[in-house]
Amino acid sequence: MTDHSRAPARLDLSTPNVARMYDYFLGGKDNFPADRAAAEQVIGIVPQAPLIARQNRAFLGRAVRFLAETGIRQFLDVGTGLPTQDNVHQVAQWVAPDARVVYVDNDPVACAHARALRRSGTVAVVEADLRRPEDILGHPEVHRLIDFEQPVAVLFVAVLHCITDEDDPARTVARFREAMAPDSYLVISHFAPEDHTEAAEEVEGVYRQSGLTGVTLRSRKAILGFFDGLDLVEPGLVALPDWRPDPAACDITKKDKLARWSTTYNAIPTWLLGGVGGKPSRT
Repeated sequence: MTDHSRAPARLDLSTPNVARMYDYFLGGKDNFPADRAAAEQVIGIVPQAPLIARQNRAFLGRAVRFLAETGIRQFLDVGTGLPTQDNVHQVAQWVAPDARVVYVDNDPVACAHARALRRSGTVAVVEADLRRPEDILGHPEVHRLIDFEQPVAVLFVAVLHCITDEDDPARTVARFREAMAPDSYLVISHFAPEDHTEAAEEVEGVYRQSGLTGVTLRSRKAILGFFDGLDLVEPGLVALPDWRPDPAACDITKKDKLARWSTTYNAIPTWLLGGVGGKPSRT
């Protein structure tokens, strides 16, 4: 978004935004100078940051594809960020054209762009904060497309580390787990740079100096806690490139067929862990 006149009036263009920084890492255009400046500071500390962002995007695509092939037909993507290539509804509907998707974000720019993707009644966009799960679970647009009596996939991809421990993300995730029907799935990727603590603290400092909430570092054990009561799908909670690696990418070609994802993205150390947990069937 280079035309600032298109931005919502209540948008503060001088303050970086996590979703727009992520868009910059992915090579997107929907970001502003403040976002680019903060992102470049992060890249100065972690030169691989753009590739790590792409690892995360590839994980999202593989997870959604797996779930659609498993039979999931409704997806709730919480903290979706700005749309880019291979969005959840695109990947899911390649497998199952009747798949329904609700995107949720608290950034008005992310929501405005996500609404532009709506080409049918199978996709909805809700502006809400994941720290208030009842606002999401009770939203009319969510209920229009998501039947919580049926299996659903709830996605928290690269968003929970943006929530501080004071805001109790474990409580938020538990509320969604409670709302999910048996045979539903929870998808999480989370910043967990246990081998890069010093650099991670520098990155966190960039976020905080930019007026953002920062990135909350959590251990693998803490991230596993978000899956409490669920059965982790093999291979469990692992480095993103290790979660069901697939040479067939979730990039889409002009002929709407899956293309190959560059192995470059899997050739660097990851700073994120990812996993998918299933809610057990009723016995």
